[in-house]
Amino acid sequence: MEKRKDGFLIDKGANDKDFIFGTRAVMESIHAGKEIDKVLVQKELNNDLIKELLQLCKAENIPVVRVPDAKLNRITRKNHQGVIAQMSSIAYASLDNVIDQCYAIGKSPLILVLDHITDVRNFGAIARTAECAGVDAIVIPEKGSAQINSDAVKTSAGALNFIPVARVKNLFYTCRDLQKMGLSLIAVTEKTDKTMYEADFSAPVAIILGSEEDGISQEIMGIADAKVKIPMAGNIESLNVSVSAGVAIYEAIRQRKA
Repeated sequence: MEKRKDGFLIDKGANDKDFIFGTRAVMESIHAGKEIDKVLVQKELNNDLIKELLQLCKAENIPVVRVPDAKLNRITRKNHQGVIAQMSSIAYASLDNVIDQCYAIGKSPLILVLDHITDVRNFGAIARTAECAGVDAIVIPEKGSAQINSDAVKTSAGALNFIPVARVKNLFYTCRDLQKMGLSLIAVTEKTDKTMYEADFSAPVAIILGSEEDGISQEIMGIADAKVKIPMAGNIESLNVSVSAGVAIYEAIRQRKA
């Protein structure tokens, strides 16, 4: 972070190409079909143009987050007019299409569900491993997930340009839909006695991982078909989430090639 003369903190990692500033500029970008992660709107703003922007975002399923002006000022020195859009560096995929394509070619789908993984570097590292291993898609929620920006693409070593990423409104309902499409939900968590080597990853599977802080949400844990842990022999009780993802993914690959 860098401190400005006026006292605001600027995120030195922020890149202007990852953002669009100003209400009309954001609306024009949405109309032009630009991929937008979310729109940040100053809390106090509620004029007619803002209302029009909010309606447009709702129609296009773009998340809107109300934030204080100070947060917007930390992102940019420019005149943002109380509105900043965070751009996505990728085009999002349709999860239904990915699953249908897998079944159409006789492939057992292998999907990775990330429950509120917010760290960009962890997300990029997970995407890199997933793409290398041949995972069919990564699923993330609209809100509470790492922004897929240039840093994420760089950390993934470009893997995010190749692996499909599906952004969904409600992760719980999406997991339910995956079950209806024939996939088993396998939650990777330390809160179980069953090891990952006891689970069947050879069938159509969605591997679920949660954030290091909060883990997998209770509602998703409640519908998981299996809960498995990675065996630990050391003094530290948990792995970095990107490492955990790699271990689980390659256990699935090992079983499928056996």
